[in-house]
Formats: sequence, structure tokens, C-alpha cells
Amino acid sequence: MQHTHPWPASPAPAAPPLRLLVADDNPVVRAGLTALLSGREDTTVVAEATDGREAYEAALRHRPDVVLLDVRMPGVDGISALPHLVRLAPVMMLTYSHETETVREALRLGAGGYLVHGEFTTEQLVRAVRDVREGRPHVTPGAAKALLTELRGSASAQPERQVADFLGETTPHPLSQMQSSVGKSFRSRFRLSTREAEIMDLIASGMTNQQIAAACFISEKTVKNHINRIFAKLQSTSRSQAAAKWLGVA
Repeated sequence: MQHTHPWPASPAPAAPPLRLLVADDNPVVRAGLTALLSGREDTTVVAEATDGREAYEAALRHRPDVVLLDVRMPGVDGISALPHLVRLAPVMMLTYSHETETVREALRLGAGGYLVHGEFTTEQLVRAVRDVREGRPHVTPGAAKALLTELRGSASAQPERQVADFLGETTPHPLSQMQSSVGKSFRSRFRLSTREAEIMDLIASGMTNQQIAAACFISEKTVKNHINRIFAKLQSTSRSQAAAKWLGVA
């Protein structure tokens, strides 16, 4: 009797990387995210855009799996582009803006998630992108807080349950897997004061010292003093380097 030997099972082919489109007018954020997400086996950036119109054109051309979209951009902003983009691909808002109205409007218009810079690690970002592609919403703590503020008018249900309803979820679960100690402690490792953190946010959003001084009602000299201390804490020698570290894209 002849024995047949089964062929060895071939390894399952690796899933192709998720194809992403990054839309953000800040070149530091854009370059950082592209370097970060293209340097992995499970994600790659197929196109970049500096405003909503470019994002739409790039999405039409490249058909990405997920669009990472900033809110505030010159020309066509993220909120204006959102209804058009969601017809082409799932959209994850990835931004500084966590005003209640902005978060609510983005989710109402079809965003699959809302991440606020500085509230997530690289691994959490990648997991969120995968979830959004599968239709599972993700929000970071800043966006969740904005939603809770919006929804607390109805005191009959628990706030977390209200947000779950608002996001269209059928079962209650934590607002986001990203509210881990890692996500929350990401910025705290730099040990910036509240004022320094505020100024660093403005630096990363592209403001000049003069604009920061006006926004914070302080002198340019005071801004420079803060920046010197910030650079020392972030071990950075330039605004772009500091911004990249602050955003977690260095």
C-alpha cells in the first residue's frame, strides 16, 4: 500500500497594507504621519493633500482604504469636504480641534472616528484606522469629552451609554480602546506646564511667535522664553522637530 504524504501547509499570505490618504495643511504633521505610516508593513500612505479639494481629488484617483482628515485647512476645510469624501472611503478625523460642535458635526456628516493629536500612540492610531475601515467608531478622550458635554443634557441615561447611542453602537463599551494609560500619559512624559503645552500646540499648528503672543495675550519675549524651555524639555532644536515629537510623529 502506497503512502501519500500531504503537502506542507503553505503560510497564509500576509494581508496587504492598508492604503491611506493623509490630508493636513501642516507640512510637519503630513510628513511625520507619512513617514510613520509608510514605514510599517501593515499601513502605507498612497497620497497626501493640503486641503479638502486636494483630498477629494486624491481619493478619486487613488481610492484609499481610509482617509485621515484634518478639520482646519485653508481653502476647502475638512468638514466641508467630509460629505464628499465619505462616499469614496471611510474617513478618520485626525486633528487638533476638539470643540463640541466640530466633533458632533464631523460624526453627523459620516466620519468614522475622531482622533485628537497628542492623545494616541502610533499603535493606537493604526488600530483605530483598521477599526474605522471595518465600521467600528473610534474617538480619543478629547473628542469623547466634547461629545459628553453635548449629550449630558439628557440625564436619564449614563453619559457613556448616550455616546454609544450617538455613535450608532448597539452594545455599550468604553468610548475608545485608546483611553489607555499610554494614550493619556503620552504628552505628560515631556513635563510641560499647562501654558507650555498650550504654546506647543500653537507652534505645532504653524503659528508664528507674533501670532502666539496675540492668541495668548502675552509679549513675544515671553513667548520666546516659553519656547526655550519647551525646546529644552523636548530636546529639540527647531520648531519642526519639537512639533514632530509633540505630535508623536517623530
